Amino acid sequence: MAENLQGDIDGASEIQTPIKKGLMALTLSSVSAREWLQKRREGVKPWSEFISTSSFSIPKSVAPLPKRIVSNIERFQSNYLFVFIVLVAFCILTSPLLLVAIAACLGACYIISVKNAAKKVVIMGKELNVAHQYTAVGILSFPLFWLAGAGSAVFWVIGASFFVIMLHASLYSGRQEQEGFDLEMETV
Repeated sequence: MAENLQGDIDGASEIQTPIKKGLMALTLSSVSAREWLQKRREGVKPWSEFISTSSFSIPKSVAPLPKRIVSNIERFQSNYLFVFIVLVAFCILTSPLLLVAIAACLGACYIISVKNAAKKVVIMGKELNVAHQYTAVGILSFPLFWLAGAGSAVFWVIGASFFVIMLHASLYSGRQEQEGFDLEMETV
């Protein structure tokens, strides 16, 4: 009557689920990361609604502006994330040195994964585990990223994203505002 009930409480045996989108396959090892990604994908509003020029208007006063910004950020959160990703890609693709630095870092990580699959890496009689090797790549690539201007690229992406998102969120009028909830009173 006693059954052998054993398993992994975290569900590690079923975690390695690849998500395929386009040319890239992404393997997420965390359930919460997969759920977050799925929620972001479901939350993307239609782009025709996002960039509809008829929905843009300058607010009549400053008072409704914070409420409009908050509601638009909640509504278009996934679209704004996509805008951020596009700005990151634009920044990387328009900076050749940064592109070379990223390629060198990713190439070194790929070499580490290939070498460790074949056999363990031993330097001066000591075995280096994968975490130490990736740490060494990170430390050695820091000067390369500094010379490539990664710091200024990060701040440019943050600033440009903030500007574009706040501009859209403050100028996009929601359905309630378009239907005419603002009543104007005439003086008598």
